[in-house]
Amino acid sequence: MNGNTSNKTGLVISAHSADFVWRSGGAIALHVARGYKMHVVCLSYGERGESAKLWRQAGMTEEKVKAVREQEARAAAEALGASIEFLNLGDYPLPSNSDIIFRLADIYRELQPSFVLSHSLHDPYNYDHPRAAHLAQEARIIAQAEGHNPGQQIIGAPPFYCFEPHQPEQCNWKPDVFLDITEVWDKKYAAIQCMQGQEHLWEYYTRVALQRGVQAKRNIGITSAKNIVYAEGYQSIFPRVTEDLA
Repeated sequence: MNGNTSNKTGLVISAHSADFVWRSGGAIALHVARGYKMHVVCLSYGERGESAKLWRQAGMTEEKVKAVREQEARAAAEALGASIEFLNLGDYPLPSNSDIIFRLADIYRELQPSFVLSHSLHDPYNYDHPRAAHLAQEARIIAQAEGHNPGQQIIGAPPFYCFEPHQPEQCNWKPDVFLDITEVWDKKYAAIQCMQGQEHLWEYYTRVALQRGVQAKRNIGITSAKNIVYAEGYQSIFPRVTEDLA
């Protein structure tokens, strides 16, 4: 653990109730292990567009789908050590309006996150994902504004990282950060297994983690003694401010 992290918080804004698991479960578990409080905000349950397996069951309703999705996501968050909340905004399409942005801005101000994780800014396969990212970014800006709800504590400038989309080449997503999650892979995979409604993605995201692990190992040098097996990729939005380039 580097320094005192007991009062630090990380915020994850997920369009649907499973996205945070596939794309940032390792980062969540890793930072929890280092003393951070990690909080996940699920904008929707993904009840319409992300729950095909559930809808194939006889007698299924939207409320039943939401209940199952919430149960799965809560179990996954518990496996990762994170707190979680559900805004239940609906998906396909995910709505966007000032009330939602202000609600997210309130969450920013309450949590004062040290960093934020959300979706890529482009995704031609799923418009809910970039919409979530834009909501998260706009709320971040408003939470910094002195004139929004004067008297409240504003936030600083938490780094904003876009986690990996399902088809990165089509989403103009290029990772510039590789996070070694080898030590917490068992926790991430336990969370992945909670998502019974999307079992077809378990193997896919295991392969993604292994591939990013190879790339992470390569970027620290093949002679490094560090044995990276699993990693997650992130694309940063804002420049990194540092005192040296080592």
